Amino acid sequence: MTLQHNSAWTALLAHERTSWALAQVAGRLGWDQETLMPRGAAAQRAEELAAMESVLHARRTDPRLGEWLEAAEAPDPTGAAILRHARRSYERNTRVPADLAAEIARVTSMAQGIWAEARAQDDVAHFLPTLARVIALRREEAAALAQGGDLYDALLSDYEPGTSGDEIAAMFARMRLRLVALRERLLGATRQPAPLTGRFDPEGQMRLSRTLAEVFGYDFGHGRLDLAVHPFSSGSGADVRITTRVNPADPFNCFYSTVHEVGHACYELGIDPAYHYTPLAEGVSMGVHESQSRIYENQLGRSRAFTGWLHGRMEAEFGPLGLDPEGFYGAVNRVQPGFIRTEADEVHYNLHIMMRFDLERALIAGDLQAADLESAWNARFQHDFGVAVDRPSHGLLQDVHWSIGLFGYFPTYSLGNVYAGCLMKALRADLPDIDLALAEGRPTVATAWLHDKVQRHGGLYEPRETIARACGFAPTEEPLLDYLEAKFAGIYDL
Repeated sequence: MTLQHNSAWTALLAHERTSWALAQVAGRLGWDQETLMPRGAAAQRAEELAAMESVLHARRTDPRLGEWLEAAEAPDPTGAAILRHARRSYERNTRVPADLAAEIARVTSMAQGIWAEARAQDDVAHFLPTLARVIALRREEAAALAQGGDLYDALLSDYEPGTSGDEIAAMFARMRLRLVALRERLLGATRQPAPLTGRFDPEGQMRLSRTLAEVFGYDFGHGRLDLAVHPFSSGSGADVRITTRVNPADPFNCFYSTVHEVGHACYELGIDPAYHYTPLAEGVSMGVHESQSRIYENQLGRSRAFTGWLHGRMEAEFGPLGLDPEGFYGAVNRVQPGFIRTEADEVHYNLHIMMRFDLERALIAGDLQAADLESAWNARFQHDFGVAVDRPSHGLLQDVHWSIGLFGYFPTYSLGNVYAGCLMKALRADLPDIDLALAEGRPTVATAWLHDKVQRHGGLYEPRETIARACGFAPTEEPLLDYLEAKFAGIYDL
């Protein structure tokens, strides 16, 4: 490497380091908005986030970046991965005008509060004008990014590089056949697990949620657990925070939201510290990210072995539950066509995602307008789930994603499920006695495997390569579907 090339490499790393740190500050503003910020500060926070986005966009499109990227030579494979990410980011950001980037940040910050108000009041009309503005801005951004290509694919690439909408649609078509057939068998089964009933003290739920976070390996020395309307994980590096929510009648919502977000947080906290302050210091894609949260929540957290341990901890916290461990396992995994995606069982969950994928793809293509979205949602839900939506907070207004402009994000949840199915197949092959550890409340035996195979690598490899390296085979939906059919056939005595 020549002196000039070495100088370009050093300058590039220094620039990326500061940009990464500033992005973490912007993320912290978003975390605060969802957890602690006073309601009256919403307009000011929108301006603050827009200002931060302006600064970041200027850094990400700095002409010197282009010069450094052209001149720099990577010293090793890690450096080559850094250059790959930096080039992809630079090419993307130079296509988006600075004023558009700032306006998207400002409008989506305001939209989040408006969505929360509309959701609380079950008032779709209060939200639709703002949603229409968000969609218009994201379509404008997509057009700048796509440069004549598919608008939805341009947005999808922000969350899952290397994947197209057509590829996802084909995968969903294959999955739907087996999922719908399985659902019909389960709902028609003679044996139907009883639900967990009763009232569960919110403070007790939060105590047990903290315990769950710890047993799954979350480091409270580098994070915290708070309440939010919509659970999420925030941050990278050495400061990664999680949120959950409580419902006195449904403690599983709290517990499994917590475990889900712990999966995200452990991915970020588990990335090799040598990658901090570089483009490799974050999860490589949202699909891979979701593979961690979903395997923590479902294959590990909802397993027969782990729910046996959780049953004992819940009875210690709340008293007798009226269910033995096997009945409790059935209650945790009970299959019902409910309204809420985040509360959906493993069989229905991907059907929720497929519906949102089709709707948002139509919105970005211009085939569906915001004014018609509620009726389209309700008709599709009735068709797919056989239940009429009773109120907007159970329908169009339930998810935060579209209010903050996350078009192209929803399919990564199902990609995460698919990746998790592959990872669990490989994990069980490597750790055949894993159920013994889970039954003792020691899922860290499994999460240590995930750290070694996936999490520590951060953005070193591309998304599918990350999963293929961990599993020893290319990702496919088959392991997930096989796992679901075997698991639920056992619960429902099919």
